[in-house]
Amino acid sequence: MNSTIREHIRAQVASLPLSPGVYQFVDSSGTIIYVGKAKSLKRRVSSYFVESRDHSAKLRVMVRQIVDIRHIVVDSEQDALLLENSLIKKLQPRYNILLKDDKTYPWIVIRREPFPRVESTRELKRDGSEYYGPYGSISVQRSILSFIREVIPLRICKLALSTQGIASGKYSTCLQYHIGNCKGACIGQESAEEYDKHIDLVRSILKGDLRPVRQWLTTEMHREAEELRFERAEKYKQCLASLEKYQAKSVVVSSKIENCDVFTLLLDDDIAYCNYLRIENGSITAVQTVRLSVGIDNEPEELLSKAIQYIADNIIGTLSREIIVEYMPTAAPVLDRVTITCPKRGDKLQLIEFSKRSARLYRAEIIKNMELKNPERHTDRLMESMRKELHLERQPRHIECFDNSNLQGTNPVAACVVFRNGKPARSEYRHFNVKTVEGPDDFASMREIVYRRYSRIIAEGGELPDLIIIDGGKGQLSSAYGVLKELGIEKQVPIVGLAKRIEEIFFPGDPTPYNLSRTGEPLKVVCHIRDEAHRFGITFHRQKRSNNFLISELDGIKGIGQKSRDELIRKFKSVANIRRASLEELCECIGKSKAQAIYNHFKKE
Repeated sequence: MNSTIREHIRAQVASLPLSPGVYQFVDSSGTIIYVGKAKSLKRRVSSYFVESRDHSAKLRVMVRQIVDIRHIVVDSEQDALLLENSLIKKLQPRYNILLKDDKTYPWIVIRREPFPRVESTRELKRDGSEYYGPYGSISVQRSILSFIREVIPLRICKLALSTQGIASGKYSTCLQYHIGNCKGACIGQESAEEYDKHIDLVRSILKGDLRPVRQWLTTEMHREAEELRFERAEKYKQCLASLEKYQAKSVVVSSKIENCDVFTLLLDDDIAYCNYLRIENGSITAVQTVRLSVGIDNEPEELLSKAIQYIADNIIGTLSREIIVEYMPTAAPVLDRVTITCPKRGDKLQLIEFSKRSARLYRAEIIKNMELKNPERHTDRLMESMRKELHLERQPRHIECFDNSNLQGTNPVAACVVFRNGKPARSEYRHFNVKTVEGPDDFASMREIVYRRYSRIIAEGGELPDLIIIDGGKGQLSSAYGVLKELGIEKQVPIVGLAKRIEEIFFPGDPTPYNLSRTGEPLKVVCHIRDEAHRFGITFHRQKRSNNFLISELDGIKGIGQKSRDELIRKFKSVANIRRASLEELCECIGKSKAQAIYNHFKKE
């Protein structure tokens, strides 16, 4: 492995998330040679590139062939297991244990027949039956089936029941009827309508909606108790307790979707990221994100159309008969013979969300790699993006953010945090005690703090920031802007307000809020600055409140002055610790007479 490839692999591993997912190793010919699953992608993949005697010779040979790493993030380990299974069967990688047989994960099926049976199956057929799952563990599937059969009386026999056969007495009961697990539909003891109500409860369980089943179990439990059948009532109670253990199905496999392609588009200023999923027989068999340069034409519909055309021509060859998209693309040759679906709900919408998340993660990986390889270029790009988003004349290399903090008007304080090139400059953070304002007046507090900060910088000939952010809405922004006008720097320093609830940006003199792109980096940076100011201010406020409480507790003790209080604070940290301290411990800190006074004070309490 040459040094260039080694650096590329190292950068890819460094940018991997700690989330569960599936990873793919690619060789120099572009062939996927290994597919694996991981609870934590970063930890698992990095283990391949650590020198260890535990690595087999075959593994070391494989690692030497890796020139690229692809990964797909999913919600859970079960999703990773299912997706790995689909990809191995589809791709047949050289270094995997090849899954060439037809064995797949277990499903639960409600058969399409009179008085439907609820069974386990590994064969997914398009026969009109309802399939639920798949389940990554056979034990999970069996426990759900066992639970259903325990609480809901259903038949498990193989009889091909018919209305005519039941009416003519063709069938006879089995052991399940005599032990109470079946109500005897085969001999007419249960109508089709009653049986279908039980099947509806089964559907509710398998879909994750437990309310109808909970209501039914509660009703049955009370009925059995009223009729003094307490053992049966206890059984229903136990079923209610175990009801919450049901697990919902995975998004990476669906019995309702056959063969289709999914496309989603994520658009930046000059780059578009198009994610592509291929679904075959309900399973995801391919996931890839491509990065495309944006030209003059940057309408999303036009870009999506061009992205689909590019992927069809260069990656997959032929589209499936159905493609799923978030919005309709413009006309393209490859779209002439396909059905285009824009889902609003259900499994297809979940696939859209999965695809969009994959594109966002790919973009985050690209940005992180850029930051690792070329920090200056990353900073330049970020600052320019913020300049455009916030409509500034120059890049905001130096940003200051203010936040007030008080509790019902007590101990009012404020914080100023400083960011340079998008990163915190903690040595420049400042705390402020509000001196001229009484009571909870955030507007007046903001005026005081902003005036003190910038009047001093002007007097000392210091550096003014490129941007001021006020943590608050229009009121606090107006107060701060009024101070800048008073100081004569309102045209030199742009200022914005950031509303706390939905991250709305306010500009001076404009009552209409402005919303930054929800997926762009500027919003993340602005929110990070706001959160840092809030954290810094709250920490100082709590510390001051705690110290004031401690001082007020000790103020009432005769003979205890400021110096003694400081010594006690330094040693014991809190009133509770002073209250619990022994006389000897207090004597070591402030002397015998004062220690005795404090000890007697808390002993009386």
